[in-house]
Amino acid sequence: DFQSHLQRCQQLSVTVLTDHQDLNNTGLRTILNSPAPQQYRIRAKLRTFKPQKLHQSVKLHCSKCNSLKEIPNGDDLNLILQESAAAAPNPELHNTSWYDSVMWTTQDQNQRKIAMHFVKHDEMLQEPEDTLLMIEGGTLKEVWKLSRRFKCVIPVRSTEDDLALLDLSAPFLLQGSVKYYGCKQCSTPKTIKNLSTLAAEQRPSWEPTEIAEVLGIVPLQYVFIMKFTLVDGTGALNAYLFDY
Repeated sequence: DFQSHLQRCQQLSVTVLTDHQDLNNTGLRTILNSPAPQQYRIRAKLRTFKPQKLHQSVKLHCSKCNSLKEIPNGDDLNLILQESAAAAPNPELHNTSWYDSVMWTTQDQNQRKIAMHFVKHDEMLQEPEDTLLMIEGGTLKEVWKLSRRFKCVIPVRSTEDDLALLDLSAPFLLQGSVKYYGCKQCSTPKTIKNLSTLAAEQRPSWEPTEIAEVLGIVPLQYVFIMKFTLVDGTGALNAYLFDY
């Protein structure tokens, strides 16, 4: 695997890290003292790489403000969902012209109130695999189960006037096994009512980019980042890998 490959690279005395066969080898000290951008061919040893665990290389990146964010873990997401569930769903926001609502109370000791809002198309409910579902008061485990059955799932909360997105530390959308996040700094979240414009389309596709746009969300992209430290006896150079 990739991890063992990097470890083997570290054990080699010299590793060819770039191609450019038409260029002569250049020492790292010369490269460090030269203006950029230029193209070089080097022969160097891989001294260290970060992060040590491959899964830690995946981050969330905003192409608008160029910020990087760690992917929230399950405990963080559970906490956000629990906080949103502290306020009971507002029945006055149920069963509108563009979604049908169902609410029930869990049988556990917490007796949580959960509301699910199924977005309609042409005043009809679609098949689950084509349906956008909004949920209030669900746990992370419940939201995950729903995201595997329905086309899209959006965690929401009740306000006085409309349903709203949760804090953007949580995903604004789940689709299958993928969680979609928005940039806190660049987004200007709008009320959920704006989704009704997509529901009114002839064939709603519920594409994440379209959902983000109507909800005022600047989506974050998953990126792969690693840092390599290269040495060749003349100097040390940090090389960064950044890819979507």
